[in-house]
Amino acid sequence: MAESLSPMLRAVSDAVLAVAAAELSVEDVLQQLVDSARELVSAGYAALGLPDGEGGFRSFLTSGMGTELVASLGPLPRQHGILGAMLGTERPYRTRDLRGDPRFRGWWPSGHPEMRSFLGVPIVAAEGVIGAFYLTEKLGEPDFLDADEELIGLLAAHAAIAIANARLFEQSRELSVLAERNRLALELHDAVSQKLFGLVLSAKAAETLLDRDPPAARAEVAKLGLIAQDALDELRSLVFELRPADLERDGLGAALRTHVDVLRRVRQREITLDIGEGLNVDPVRDREVFRIAQEALQNAIRHAAASHVAVRLQGCCDGLVLEVEDDGVGFDPRAPGLRSRRLGLTSMEERARRIGGELEIDSSAANGTTVRLELGRG
Repeated sequence: MAESLSPMLRAVSDAVLAVAAAELSVEDVLQQLVDSARELVSAGYAALGLPDGEGGFRSFLTSGMGTELVASLGPLPRQHGILGAMLGTERPYRTRDLRGDPRFRGWWPSGHPEMRSFLGVPIVAAEGVIGAFYLTEKLGEPDFLDADEELIGLLAAHAAIAIANARLFEQSRELSVLAERNRLALELHDAVSQKLFGLVLSAKAAETLLDRDPPAARAEVAKLGLIAQDALDELRSLVFELRPADLERDGLGAALRTHVDVLRRVRQREITLDIGEGLNVDPVRDREVFRIAQEALQNAIRHAAASHVAVRLQGCCDGLVLEVEDDGVGFDPRAPGLRSRRLGLTSMEERARRIGGELEIDSSAANGTTVRLELGRG
């Protein structure tokens, strides 16, 4: 048990750090949470679904399945059988054989992986059930354990706050009034502080999971409280620095430099920054360019798993060129359905169009990605 507690703390802490450090989208937060859930309880497959209020899912992310397999399974599932049942209760549910449950229906498409052992845990917020974790195929065991249910229950409680924080950040992206963005930043600070304070309490409460009660496990639990307290202190300073940039006061170059400095520290990645001379001030343009740079950096770090990212910002007269180049895994920008899964790409393109710019995305598998924005040239 002691070995499973430390990954739990890291998974939840990483989710909160990601939200605080990079204005993470709800989709990215969900993917991080579902990956953490699968690893936490050694499940073969995991999914996290948020209902759309109309019998379907507005988000349904998986872990343990390759992209080709997911694409072959077709559109998002509907809220039927076990999937829907977990959204109608605040109680978790386990079974050794999913196919034996009376609510199971043979709706799986051709090629769907075999799944028997099952653990479902709802995600509950103040307004009720807002989603659910679905875990199947416990590795090395015929069924999920009581401890697995306890751990995913703790993660689900934290997930509700992490999702709320991500939604606040998504809203703040579209706000043009600085005072409103500052208000949301302060609310986020409070939420993160409460979240990490809850982690301290959870680490102490986790002692109740230690039925075998070995001395080494108790020592590990004591360490968790210290780690969570350190994370709380660190995040308080980070969120203070990450209040929305005042581009009119600081300028695009300074705002981008501050953002990169924070990403270097929090994400521990090598990011080089080259800012040229001759950048004229245009508040409307600069706000959109800054958001495009943020999104490109986030894609490089989260999706491309890049170890090195180079950012270049050059200006001359009324022209401006932004490049964000990474050495990550790359992707096919023309792949069918890509933008339905990576809404950040569409967001960058729309922002570029709003300011009369041209956005080019050059990428291929194993060759990294370059995002280039060009304004006022030619």
